[in-house]
Amino acid sequence: MKSKILVTGGAGFVGSALAEKLADNADNFVVVVDNLLTGSMRKVPASKHNNVKFIKAEVNDFSDISSIFYAYAFDYVFHYAAVVGVKRTLDHPSWVLKDLTGLKNILDLSKNTGVKRVYFSSSSEVYGEPVEYPQNETTTPLNSRLPYAIVKNLGEAYLRAYKQEFDLDFTIFRFFNTYGPKQSTDFVMSKFIEAALSDKDITIYGDGSQTRTFCYVDDNVEACLNAFYTHRFVNDVINVGNDHETSILELAQLIKKILNSKSNIVHLPALKEGDMTRRCPDIGKMKILLNRELTPLEIGMERVIEVFRNKKGK
Repeated sequence: MKSKILVTGGAGFVGSALAEKLADNADNFVVVVDNLLTGSMRKVPASKHNNVKFIKAEVNDFSDISSIFYAYAFDYVFHYAAVVGVKRTLDHPSWVLKDLTGLKNILDLSKNTGVKRVYFSSSSEVYGEPVEYPQNETTTPLNSRLPYAIVKNLGEAYLRAYKQEFDLDFTIFRFFNTYGPKQSTDFVMSKFIEAALSDKDITIYGDGSQTRTFCYVDDNVEACLNAFYTHRFVNDVINVGNDHETSILELAQLIKKILNSKSNIVHLPALKEGDMTRRCPDIGKMKILLNRELTPLEIGMERVIEVFRNKKGK
């Protein structure tokens, strides 16, 4: 009997990588749902085992998503659909707030159709401007202020509430900066690499001293899948990231050096909000799940650069 699995946002960067690995297992039947606002049909995985179905649908529209739930009676749901990208979420806060409707739709339909567990992609943004390092899932206070962060924080509260009232199991993944070959240039790593390959200016907000920890997409997906297959950390939260901090300026300089690029690094005024000074997760739980070393930044970057070079024919 195949496990029927829904992946919302499955035409996006991380969602499609997860769906592809789920579909590698012939015992899974994977339904990918995406509204294609930022997702792409090119990212939807091919079906080696004839076990992937793509449906264009809007999770925030109950009639749209409910028909899919009742047609398939899913065993598990990975809810990754969301408005993403710092600029997009800052420019369109009302879009972000609508994602709460989508989560409520997913949870109501999951509890009413016998879903065994919901996996939710939360974000490091829930920590806001952090008050503790490294950021721990249990002890670090959440300091969410921007709409995107507040929605993720509220989403986590919804999951706990549905567990308490309806016994719907969940696992929350708090994603830190994830990067990889299929990521759009809305995000810092891909944006810098694309600029450097063309010797165009690499633009940084502020002085570039803000730090991030960059997690290669394969590490992210493998940790999440291991949580799924081993039933570890049920009704719990897992930071999914890397524990090696890199400043944005260091990242730009490293990309320039690797590519021997003539790009200039140009500093723009700092963002008024949304650009936290530091990010560094406690990834003890993730390391238990991976049970291997994480991908070093330079190796992951080389893989991304290779894909960009092939696109440009360089």
